[in-house]
Amino acid sequence: MSDTSRDLEELRERIDALDLDILRLISERATCAKQVAEIKTERDPDAAFYRPEREAQVLRRIMALNQGPLDSEEMARLFREIMSACLALEQPIKVAYLGPEGTFTQQATLKHFGESAVSLPMAAIDEVFREVEAGAVNYGVVPVENSTEGVINHTLDSFMDSSLRISGEVVLRIHHHLLVGETTRRDKVSRIYSHPQSFAQCRKWLDAHFPHAERVPVSSNAEAARLVKTEWHSAAIAGDMAAKLYGLTRLAEKIEDRPDNSTRFLIIGSHVVPMSGEDKTSVVVAMRNQPGALHDLLEPFHRHQIDLTRLETRPSRSGVWNYVFFIDFKGHRDEPRVTAVLDEVRLRAAELKVLGSYPMGVL
Repeated sequence: MSDTSRDLEELRERIDALDLDILRLISERATCAKQVAEIKTERDPDAAFYRPEREAQVLRRIMALNQGPLDSEEMARLFREIMSACLALEQPIKVAYLGPEGTFTQQATLKHFGESAVSLPMAAIDEVFREVEAGAVNYGVVPVENSTEGVINHTLDSFMDSSLRISGEVVLRIHHHLLVGETTRRDKVSRIYSHPQSFAQCRKWLDAHFPHAERVPVSSNAEAARLVKTEWHSAAIAGDMAAKLYGLTRLAEKIEDRPDNSTRFLIIGSHVVPMSGEDKTSVVVAMRNQPGALHDLLEPFHRHQIDLTRLETRPSRSGVWNYVFFIDFKGHRDEPRVTAVLDEVRLRAAELKVLGSYPMGVL
Protein backbone atom coordinates (compact mmCIF):
# COMPACT_ATOMS: atom_id res chain seq x y z
CA MET A 1 0.00 0.00 0.00
CA SER A 2 1.38 3.40 -0.98
CA ASP A 3 1.85 6.22 1.53
CA THR A 4 -1.00 8.16 -0.09
CA SER A 5 -3.38 5.20 0.16
CA ARG A 6 -2.37 4.65 3.79
CA ASP A 7 -3.00 8.30 4.62
CA LEU A 8 -6.44 8.17 3.01
CA GLU A 9 -7.31 5.00 4.91
CA GLU A 10 -6.28 6.57 8.21
CA LEU A 11 -8.37 9.68 7.48
CA ARG A 12 -11.41 7.56 6.63
CA GLU A 13 -11.02 5.62 9.85
CA ARG A 14 -10.76 8.91 11.74
CA ILE A 15 -13.94 10.19 10.03
CA ASP A 16 -15.77 6.96 10.93
CA ALA A 17 -14.74 7.37 14.57
CA LEU A 18 -15.84 11.01 14.57
CA ASP A 19 -19.19 10.05 13.05
CA LEU A 20 -19.77 7.64 15.94
CA ASP A 21 -18.92 10.43 18.40
CA ILE A 22 -21.33 12.82 16.66
CA LEU A 23 -24.07 10.15 16.66
CA ARG A 24 -23.56 9.47 20.38
CA LEU A 25 -23.61 13.18 21.28
CA ILE A 26 -26.72 13.96 19.23
CA SER A 27 -28.53 11.03 20.86
CA GLU A 28 -27.39 12.26 24.27
CA ARG A 29 -28.69 15.75 23.48
CA ALA A 30 -32.03 14.31 22.35
CA THR A 31 -32.29 12.37 25.62
CA CYS A 32 -31.70 15.59 27.57
CA ALA A 33 -34.40 17.31 25.53
CA LYS A 34 -36.89 14.56 26.43
CA GLN A 35 -35.99 14.94 30.11
CA VAL A 36 -36.56 18.71 29.86
CA ALA A 37 -40.00 18.03 28.40
CA GLU A 38 -40.87 15.65 31.24
CA ILE A 39 -39.83 18.16 33.90
CA LYS A 40 -41.78 20.98 32.19
CA THR A 41 -44.89 18.83 31.89
CA GLU A 42 -44.74 17.87 35.58
CA ARG A 43 -44.61 21.54 36.53
CA ASP A 44 -47.18 22.76 34.02
CA PRO A 45 -49.21 20.55 31.64
CA ASP A 46 -49.62 23.57 29.31
CA ALA A 47 -45.95 24.57 29.36
CA ALA A 48 -44.43 26.04 26.18
CA PHE A 49 -41.65 23.83 24.84
CA TYR A 50 -40.38 26.20 22.16
CA ARG A 51 -38.40 29.10 23.62
CA PRO A 52 -37.44 31.65 20.92
CA GLU A 53 -35.02 33.54 23.18
CA ARG A 54 -33.26 30.32 24.21
CA GLU A 55 -32.84 29.16 20.60
CA ALA A 56 -31.44 32.56 19.61
CA GLN A 57 -28.94 32.46 22.48
CA VAL A 58 -27.76 28.95 21.55
CA LEU A 59 -27.30 29.80 17.87
CA ARG A 60 -25.46 33.04 18.64
CA ARG A 61 -23.13 31.15 20.99
CA ILE A 62 -22.42 28.51 18.32
CA MET A 63 -21.61 31.20 15.75
CA ALA A 64 -19.36 33.05 18.20
CA LEU A 65 -17.42 29.90 19.16
CA ASN A 66 -17.11 28.48 15.64
CA GLN A 67 -13.53 28.44 14.38
CA GLY A 68 -14.13 26.94 10.92
CA PRO A 69 -13.55 25.57 8.41
CA LEU A 70 -17.35 25.59 8.07
CA ASP A 71 -18.90 29.05 7.81
CA SER A 72 -20.55 30.23 11.05
CA GLU A 73 -24.00 30.50 9.43
CA GLU A 74 -23.66 27.01 7.98
CA MET A 75 -22.72 25.68 11.41
CA ALA A 76 -25.71 27.45 12.95
CA ARG A 77 -28.01 25.89 10.33
CA LEU A 78 -26.74 22.43 11.28
CA PHE A 79 -27.48 23.13 14.94
CA ARG A 80 -30.88 24.54 13.99
CA GLU A 81 -31.83 21.17 12.47
CA ILE A 82 -30.56 19.28 15.53
CA MET A 83 -32.58 21.57 17.78
CA SER A 84 -35.64 21.19 15.54
CA ALA A 85 -35.44 17.39 15.68
CA CYS A 86 -34.98 17.43 19.48
CA LEU A 87 -37.92 19.81 19.89
CA ALA A 88 -40.09 17.44 17.83
CA LEU A 89 -39.32 14.74 20.42
CA GLU A 90 -40.67 17.04 23.15
CA GLN A 91 -43.71 18.26 21.23
CA PRO A 92 -44.02 18.65 17.43
CA ILE A 93 -44.43 22.35 16.70
CA LYS A 94 -47.14 23.37 14.22
CA VAL A 95 -46.61 26.46 12.08
CA ALA A 96 -49.00 28.11 9.62
CA TYR A 97 -47.47 30.10 6.77
CA LEU A 98 -48.63 32.08 3.76
CA GLY A 99 -48.81 29.40 1.08
CA PRO A 100 -49.01 27.58 -1.16
CA GLU A 101 -46.16 25.08 -0.90
CA GLY A 102 -42.97 26.19 -2.58
CA THR A 103 -43.18 29.88 -1.64
CA PHE A 104 -40.45 31.95 -0.04
CA THR A 105 -42.59 32.10 3.12
CA GLN A 106 -42.35 28.31 3.43
CA GLN A 107 -38.61 28.60 2.92
CA ALA A 108 -38.45 31.19 5.73
CA THR A 109 -40.55 28.89 7.94
CA LEU A 110 -38.14 26.00 7.49
CA LYS A 111 -35.15 28.29 7.97
CA HIS A 112 -36.50 29.45 11.34
CA PHE A 113 -38.12 26.29 12.72
CA GLY A 114 -36.19 23.55 10.90
CA GLU A 115 -37.38 20.61 8.82
CA SER A 116 -38.91 18.78 11.82
CA ALA A 117 -41.63 21.41 12.31
CA VAL A 118 -45.10 20.65 10.93
CA SER A 119 -45.72 23.47 8.43
CA LEU A 120 -49.20 24.16 7.09
CA PRO A 121 -49.86 26.44 4.06
CA MET A 122 -52.64 29.05 4.25
CA ALA A 123 -54.25 30.89 1.35
CA ALA A 124 -54.06 34.39 2.88
CA ILE A 125 -52.28 36.38 5.58
CA ASP A 126 -55.43 36.81 7.65
CA GLU A 127 -55.92 33.03 7.61
CA VAL A 128 -52.48 32.62 9.17
CA PHE A 129 -53.52 35.02 11.93
CA ARG A 130 -56.81 33.15 12.46
CA GLU A 131 -55.11 29.76 12.76
CA VAL A 132 -52.76 31.04 15.45
CA GLU A 133 -55.52 32.90 17.30
CA ALA A 134 -57.71 29.78 17.29
CA GLY A 135 -54.90 27.66 18.74
CA ALA A 136 -54.90 25.32 15.74
CA VAL A 137 -51.16 25.99 15.33
CA ASN A 138 -48.44 27.23 17.67
CA TYR A 139 -47.03 29.94 15.41
CA GLY A 140 -47.51 31.66 12.09
CA VAL A 141 -45.06 33.10 9.54
CA VAL A 142 -45.99 36.10 7.39
CA PRO A 143 -43.96 38.45 5.15
CA VAL A 144 -43.71 42.05 6.36
CA GLU A 145 -41.28 43.87 4.07
CA ASN A 146 -39.06 43.49 1.03
CA SER A 147 -35.86 45.46 0.56
CA THR A 148 -36.87 46.38 -3.00
CA GLU A 149 -40.66 46.69 -2.92
CA GLY A 150 -41.17 47.91 0.63
CA VAL A 151 -43.68 46.99 3.33
CA ILE A 152 -46.48 44.43 2.96
CA ASN A 153 -49.46 46.49 4.12
CA HIS A 154 -51.80 43.51 4.54
CA THR A 155 -49.57 42.15 7.30
CA LEU A 156 -49.43 45.49 9.13
CA ASP A 157 -53.20 45.90 8.86
CA SER A 158 -53.75 42.40 10.30
CA PHE A 159 -51.98 43.43 13.51
CA MET A 160 -54.45 46.27 14.05
CA ASP A 161 -57.27 43.95 15.07
CA SER A 162 -55.24 41.04 16.46
CA SER A 163 -54.13 40.21 19.98
CA LEU A 164 -51.23 38.11 18.71
CA ARG A 165 -47.63 39.05 19.46
CA ILE A 166 -44.48 39.00 17.36
CA SER A 167 -42.24 36.18 18.58
CA GLY A 168 -39.36 36.44 16.12
CA GLU A 169 -38.14 37.50 12.70
CA VAL A 170 -36.46 35.87 9.71
CA VAL A 171 -34.58 37.68 6.96
CA LEU A 172 -34.34 35.65 3.77
CA ARG A 173 -32.16 36.46 0.79
CA ILE A 174 -34.45 36.26 -2.22
CA HIS A 175 -33.00 34.67 -5.35
CA HIS A 176 -35.29 34.43 -8.37
CA HIS A 177 -34.71 31.93 -11.16
CA LEU A 178 -36.29 31.57 -14.59
CA LEU A 179 -37.76 28.06 -14.60
CA VAL A 180 -39.20 25.89 -17.36
CA GLY A 181 -40.65 22.40 -17.75
CA GLU A 182 -38.92 19.68 -19.69
CA THR A 183 -40.84 20.44 -22.91
CA THR A 184 -39.83 24.12 -23.24
CA ARG A 185 -36.75 25.55 -24.93
CA ARG A 186 -35.30 28.97 -24.10
CA ASP A 187 -35.82 30.35 -27.61
CA LYS A 188 -39.50 29.34 -27.51
CA VAL A 189 -40.52 31.12 -24.28
CA SER A 190 -43.42 33.44 -25.10
CA ARG A 191 -45.14 33.70 -21.69
CA ILE A 192 -43.75 34.20 -18.19
CA TYR A 193 -45.73 33.66 -14.99
CA SER A 194 -44.90 35.11 -11.58
CA HIS A 195 -46.13 37.11 -8.61
CA PRO A 196 -46.36 40.86 -9.35
CA GLN A 197 -43.65 41.67 -6.79
CA SER A 198 -41.26 39.23 -8.44
CA PHE A 199 -41.88 40.84 -11.82
CA ALA A 200 -41.00 44.19 -10.25
CA GLN A 201 -37.85 42.78 -8.66
CA CYS A 202 -36.67 41.30 -12.01
CA ARG A 203 -37.93 44.01 -14.37
CA LYS A 204 -34.55 45.11 -15.80
CA TRP A 205 -33.40 41.56 -16.44
CA LEU A 206 -36.66 40.68 -18.17
CA ASP A 207 -36.53 43.84 -20.29
CA ALA A 208 -33.03 42.88 -21.42
CA HIS A 209 -33.54 39.15 -22.05
CA PHE A 210 -37.27 38.60 -22.73
CA PRO A 211 -38.66 41.99 -23.79
CA HIS A 212 -41.42 40.49 -25.96
CA ALA A 213 -42.61 37.69 -23.66
CA GLU A 214 -46.07 38.15 -22.14
CA ARG A 215 -45.87 38.66 -18.36
CA VAL A 216 -48.77 37.00 -16.56
CA PRO A 217 -49.21 37.85 -12.86
CA VAL A 218 -50.44 35.06 -10.56
CA SER A 219 -51.11 34.71 -6.83
CA SER A 220 -47.69 33.26 -5.94
CA ASN A 221 -44.42 32.09 -7.46
CA ALA A 222 -45.31 28.53 -6.48
CA GLU A 223 -48.51 28.82 -8.53
CA ALA A 224 -46.41 30.09 -11.45
CA ALA A 225 -44.16 27.04 -11.16
CA ARG A 226 -47.17 24.71 -11.05
CA LEU A 227 -48.61 26.24 -14.22
CA VAL A 228 -45.47 25.87 -16.33
CA LYS A 229 -44.93 22.27 -15.24
CA THR A 230 -47.18 21.09 -18.07
CA GLU A 231 -47.33 24.14 -20.37
CA TRP A 232 -45.33 24.55 -23.55
CA HIS A 233 -43.45 27.78 -24.36
CA SER A 234 -43.92 29.22 -20.86
CA ALA A 235 -41.60 29.98 -17.96
CA ALA A 236 -41.95 30.93 -14.31
CA ILE A 237 -40.02 33.21 -12.00
CA ALA A 238 -39.64 31.40 -8.67
CA GLY A 239 -37.13 30.20 -6.10
CA ASP A 240 -35.28 27.01 -5.26
CA MET A 241 -38.11 25.41 -3.30
CA ALA A 242 -40.65 25.80 -6.12
CA ALA A 243 -38.13 24.49 -8.66
CA LYS A 244 -37.54 21.38 -6.54
CA LEU A 245 -41.22 20.85 -5.73
CA TYR A 246 -42.32 20.87 -9.39
CA GLY A 247 -39.17 19.40 -10.95
CA LEU A 248 -38.38 22.42 -13.13
CA THR A 249 -35.15 23.33 -14.91
CA ARG A 250 -33.36 26.65 -14.43
CA LEU A 251 -32.88 28.60 -17.65
CA ALA A 252 -31.24 31.43 -15.71
CA GLU A 253 -30.26 31.85 -12.05
CA LYS A 254 -30.43 34.86 -9.71
CA ILE A 255 -32.20 37.16 -12.14
CA GLU A 256 -33.24 39.71 -9.50
CA ASP A 257 -32.10 43.25 -10.38
CA ARG A 258 -30.61 43.92 -6.95
CA PRO A 259 -28.14 41.39 -5.50
CA ASP A 260 -29.10 42.39 -1.94
CA ASN A 261 -32.78 41.60 -2.51
CA SER A 262 -34.22 40.20 0.73
CA THR A 263 -37.55 39.80 2.51
CA ARG A 264 -38.23 40.04 6.23
CA PHE A 265 -40.77 37.69 7.77
CA LEU A 266 -42.38 37.85 11.21
CA ILE A 267 -43.12 34.95 13.53
CA ILE A 268 -46.48 35.48 15.24
CA GLY A 269 -47.65 33.70 18.39
CA SER A 270 -49.53 34.16 21.64
CA HIS A 271 -46.67 34.08 24.18
CA VAL A 272 -44.57 36.90 25.59
CA VAL A 273 -40.89 36.32 24.74
CA PRO A 274 -38.29 37.09 27.46
CA MET A 275 -35.05 38.94 26.70
CA SER A 276 -32.42 37.14 24.63
CA GLY A 277 -29.72 39.82 24.83
CA GLU A 278 -30.14 41.11 21.26
CA ASP A 279 -33.78 42.02 20.75
CA LYS A 280 -36.19 44.17 18.79
CA THR A 281 -39.53 45.66 19.78
CA SER A 282 -42.40 46.51 17.45
CA VAL A 283 -45.20 48.92 18.36
CA VAL A 284 -48.15 50.58 16.66
CA VAL A 285 -48.95 54.15 17.71
CA ALA A 286 -51.99 56.27 16.90
CA MET A 287 -51.33 60.03 17.10
CA ARG A 288 -53.76 62.91 17.24
CA ASN A 289 -53.92 65.19 14.21
CA GLN A 290 -51.98 68.20 15.47
CA PRO A 291 -48.82 70.12 14.51
CA GLY A 292 -45.63 68.45 15.71
CA ALA A 293 -47.25 65.04 16.29
CA LEU A 294 -44.44 63.11 14.61
CA HIS A 295 -41.78 65.08 16.50
CA ASP A 296 -43.55 64.38 19.80
CA LEU A 297 -43.62 60.69 18.94
CA LEU A 298 -39.96 60.36 17.99
CA GLU A 299 -38.33 62.74 20.50
CA PRO A 300 -38.27 60.25 23.44
CA PHE A 301 -36.52 57.63 21.29
CA HIS A 302 -33.85 60.18 20.34
CA ARG A 303 -33.36 61.37 23.91
CA HIS A 304 -32.93 57.83 25.24
CA GLN A 305 -30.67 56.91 22.28
CA ILE A 306 -32.84 54.04 21.08
CA ASP A 307 -32.12 52.95 17.52
CA LEU A 308 -35.20 52.96 15.27
CA THR A 309 -34.95 50.34 12.51
CA ARG A 310 -38.25 51.04 10.73
CA LEU A 311 -41.02 53.63 10.71
CA GLU A 312 -44.14 53.09 8.57
CA THR A 313 -47.27 55.21 8.33
CA ARG A 314 -50.69 53.69 7.69
CA PRO A 315 -54.09 55.36 7.34
CA SER A 316 -56.29 54.84 10.37
CA ARG A 317 -59.14 52.43 9.67
CA SER A 318 -61.22 53.74 12.56
CA GLY A 319 -61.42 57.27 11.18
CA VAL A 320 -60.80 58.71 14.66
CA TRP A 321 -57.07 59.32 14.30
CA ASN A 322 -55.31 60.45 11.16
CA TYR A 323 -51.90 58.94 11.82
CA VAL A 324 -51.02 55.35 12.68
CA PHE A 325 -47.32 54.54 12.91
CA PHE A 326 -45.66 51.14 12.94
CA ILE A 327 -42.26 51.39 14.61
CA ASP A 328 -39.48 48.81 15.03
CA PHE A 329 -36.56 49.59 17.32
CA LYS A 330 -33.66 47.81 19.00
CA GLY A 331 -34.22 46.75 22.59
CA HIS A 332 -36.66 44.75 24.72
CA ARG A 333 -39.72 46.14 26.44
CA ASP A 334 -38.41 44.87 29.82
CA GLU A 335 -35.24 46.99 29.57
CA PRO A 336 -35.56 50.05 31.84
CA ARG A 337 -34.79 52.62 29.13
CA VAL A 338 -37.27 51.01 26.72
CA THR A 339 -39.92 50.92 29.44
CA ALA A 340 -39.30 54.63 30.11
CA VAL A 341 -39.68 55.51 26.42
CA LEU A 342 -42.89 53.52 26.06
CA ASP A 343 -44.33 55.21 29.14
CA GLU A 344 -43.58 58.64 27.65
CA VAL A 345 -45.00 57.74 24.24
CA ARG A 346 -48.13 56.37 25.88
CA LEU A 347 -48.77 59.77 27.48
CA ARG A 348 -48.34 61.62 24.17
CA ALA A 349 -50.22 59.20 21.91
CA ALA A 350 -53.90 58.56 21.43
CA GLU A 351 -53.13 54.84 21.60
CA LEU A 352 -50.04 52.64 21.96
CA LYS A 353 -49.98 48.92 21.28
CA VAL A 354 -46.85 46.84 21.83
CA LEU A 355 -46.84 44.13 19.17
CA GLY A 356 -43.99 42.27 20.82
CA SER A 357 -40.36 42.12 21.85
CA TYR A 358 -38.42 39.30 20.22
CA PRO A 359 -34.90 38.11 19.32
CA MET A 360 -33.28 39.76 16.33
CA GLY A 361 -32.93 37.34 13.43
CA VAL A 362 -29.85 35.15 13.85
CA LEU A 363 -29.73 33.43 10.46
